[in-house]
Amino acid sequence: MPTPVRRRTLRLGALTTGAALIASALLAAPAVAAPPRAVDPLHPDFGPNVTIYSPDTPVSQIRTELDALHAQQVDAEMSTVRKAVYFLPGQYGTAADPLQVKVGYYTEVAGLGASPDDVTLTGGLEVYNRCLADGGTGNCLALVNFWRTISNLHVAVAKAGQDGCRQSANFWAVSQAVSMRRLDITGANLSLMDYCTAGPQYASGGFIADSKLPYVVSGSQQQWLTRNSEVAGWSNGVWNQVFSGVVGAPDDAGFPNPPYTTIGQTPISREKPYLYVDADGRYNVRVPDAQRDSSGVSWADGQTAGRSIPITDFFIAKPGDSVQQINNALSRGQNLILTPGVYDIAQTIQVKRPGTVVLGLGHATLTAVGGAVPLEVKDNDGIVIAGVTIDAGAALSPVLLRVGAADSDKVLDADDPITLSDVYFRVGGPHIGKTTTALEVNADDVLIDHIWVWRGDHGVEGFDPNDGVNGDNQRWATNTGTNGVIVNGDNVTATGLFVEHFQQYNTLWNGDDGRVILYQNELPYDPPTQADWTQPDGTLGYPGYKVADGVTTHRLDGAGVYVFNQNNPSILTANGFEVPETPGVRLHHIMTVNLSAGTVQHVVNGVGGQADNSNTGTPQFVVDYPAP
Repeated sequence: MPTPVRRRTLRLGALTTGAALIASALLAAPAVAAPPRAVDPLHPDFGPNVTIYSPDTPVSQIRTELDALHAQQVDAEMSTVRKAVYFLPGQYGTAADPLQVKVGYYTEVAGLGASPDDVTLTGGLEVYNRCLADGGTGNCLALVNFWRTISNLHVAVAKAGQDGCRQSANFWAVSQAVSMRRLDITGANLSLMDYCTAGPQYASGGFIADSKLPYVVSGSQQQWLTRNSEVAGWSNGVWNQVFSGVVGAPDDAGFPNPPYTTIGQTPISREKPYLYVDADGRYNVRVPDAQRDSSGVSWADGQTAGRSIPITDFFIAKPGDSVQQINNALSRGQNLILTPGVYDIAQTIQVKRPGTVVLGLGHATLTAVGGAVPLEVKDNDGIVIAGVTIDAGAALSPVLLRVGAADSDKVLDADDPITLSDVYFRVGGPHIGKTTTALEVNADDVLIDHIWVWRGDHGVEGFDPNDGVNGDNQRWATNTGTNGVIVNGDNVTATGLFVEHFQQYNTLWNGDDGRVILYQNELPYDPPTQADWTQPDGTLGYPGYKVADGVTTHRLDGAGVYVFNQNNPSILTANGFEVPETPGVRLHHIMTVNLSAGTVQHVVNGVGGQADNSNTGTPQFVVDYPAP
């Protein structure tokens, strides 16, 4: 039976304020609104950054075009190019003439079938190491292979023409902001590291959901979440390999050797919305239902349970469209597709209506301008934000995405949660960025399904690398991000929470009944001095994960906090995790580790070994806190 929701009274003050806001909005609205933008259901205009192939397209043409796209994007980490590539239902490539695709930065590759098996790509869909030294032959790793997406495909691995090592697997050597969803991979192993190029071959984390997988070689992957999937087998891993609702997941009784965390059923999940073409050739967006206590793929017995929204019910936005146009469309009751590109956002996009879907294609990116809050989600049931990247701008924004009003007591449907899927945040990197908080969650019963919240530890902003002890002080003073994620709502669940490098709390959890499955954090690389990394009460540093003192119930499974204080290796952090001492707050399978500089004195609340330069690369584990 559905879990009953809590009932609370909506304050009169909130109603009065809401009425005033509505009146103000009506007075400010233009006298004549622009008419809705017409959408052809058979041939919607997704703009110049979307390419759609049909089975009639010659494989040689697809290969040539996608090889050129990869060559353009393979090293384009800080570029503004965004691309999406879609395949209509059918067959692409053969064992004798395979379609072997490599996926670069800011690229989405997906099928347009109702089921993953409606689109078969015979060949490969791969990411290899980037070699950053010696003219592209040395220092080969995947640590910065970010921002790419593959989904809704059957990949029948066929490696004709590749060497013996490459023929051994489909390689997916990636790290953060990388999503693999709704895939059926057959014909060879899946490797999450690239062991065919020169070393060191490091990889640093990713996410799989709703997929049927062959034997998986995790290899050098430091942390990984696989959710609601099937695996034929799994080998090794470095620190945190987390499985939730995965048929065939390995047993975790030996933790930390091997470093597996296995949860039989995902407490609540909702798969990401996806584009598909129906039997009449019309485009739709499928919005999956939320599930409780689930395992395995959502499409095993037919179409994923949910609702289909015709493409004609969407405003298809393109870079250059104004926020006013977007908000007018949302106010008319339309949903929103953000086509690939970078959108300058000088006023807030407001998502208010229950059930509204905002779907970004090809890593569509909202960049704050003039200190704006780029995106706000109101307290209403079933709103879904998916596939959107949000960048801080050069002027300080108070927050980049706010979910729910700070003072709202509105009761929402716990079985139709506001959902964030593949939503990524960036402060610095391609340009200077400033925010007080990246993500603020005020509403109750929100589901966060794979986000990466990143204050950039590197970029092209032009800072002097010699300004500091071992790194630059300019980044600390200029690319400012105080907090990564603040959760004020109750009953908030996160499956795949990656938060890194913020200057105080990376994650601060104030709400009760929180649940997190896989948490990955790196503390900031660049505090110039210990004084810059000390709390007002004298506590050394800020924990990578903080549960507020008043919280009575909370659960965290599979988590790591890493330290690499490259700017000043003498800096100390007291604890990787800080939580209230109460039986209802429990941490399971957590660790800290020194990556080469800095010290974390304890794992949690004064418990657990010190991670420092005497044990670099060796995690300090706590199996359960408090101990049973």
